[in-house]
Amino acid sequence: MFKLAPCVELNNGQNMPVVGLGTWQSQKSQVEHAVMEAIDIGFRLFDTAFVYENEKEIGRAINAKIAAGVIARGDIFVITKLAGMHHKPQLVERACRDSLAKLSLDYIDQYLIQFPVGEGFVDYVDTWKAMENLVDLGLTKGIGVSNFNAKQIDRILQTCRIRPVVNQVECHPGFNQKKLIEFCRERNIIIVAYSPLGRPIPQEKWPPFVYDKTVIDLAKRYHKTSIQVCLNYLLHLGAVVIPKTVKRERLLENFYCFDFQLNEDDIKVMDSYHTGQRLITFPGAHNHKFYPFHDNY
Repeated sequence: MFKLAPCVELNNGQNMPVVGLGTWQSQKSQVEHAVMEAIDIGFRLFDTAFVYENEKEIGRAINAKIAAGVIARGDIFVITKLAGMHHKPQLVERACRDSLAKLSLDYIDQYLIQFPVGEGFVDYVDTWKAMENLVDLGLTKGIGVSNFNAKQIDRILQTCRIRPVVNQVECHPGFNQKKLIEFCRERNIIIVAYSPLGRPIPQEKWPPFVYDKTVIDLAKRYHKTSIQVCLNYLLHLGAVVIPKTVKRERLLENFYCFDFQLNEDDIKVMDSYHTGQRLITFPGAHNHKFYPFHDNY
């Protein structure tokens, strides 16, 4: 019998698995089968978004497994996101209902503002107030943010009625987000790490924290792979990880990153790969007043 990943309790009482499947850039023709494979392996957390254009396929996979009796709806934790084009408060509910229809689910477990920058100059604080209404309506259990910096989170916290449960951000050993993780921890908000492996390029043996002999040898001592060590390191920091793949062997490798614990010396080795350099910068939004990455965290 497979193991299930442990869960972290969110500030609204939800239990969220610490390992999930990311689906950004997963093709429609592949992602439905990948989600079904992932459920069979033990994944229970699935991340998507309106702009990924694969909500319908992910929903089909989940509902097929529910219909087959493999899982119940309550076993699965589904995240999707509000796109920048829907930041106007009057558009938020309709966008959420559209995602729900594509997913063929009665509710979303977690609905996020995907980026603080929306079309025009809509203030994300106003968008957040509309997000709170989604919880009141039962359309989503929890609401959160993605790609927000510390100041932007504090702005929401100053006026919100319902607190963000997570902040989903780029986070990997090369950009370990320790300051933001600690900032959010103090406010009882969980960091969810997207691109947790730094977008590996095997032919270039990049990034080093996946391909360096140091990390490979370190992993062997735990009878694990360097990828599993990288993901485990982020779990140690307090992040939830959502690596993306559509291949069964990678699904298995990514999932079993939670069943061991790095020692302090090996944590320091992984710390040494932090460069502070982002891979994902949303360059088209640089001049927007709510662009989040002018600040360090």
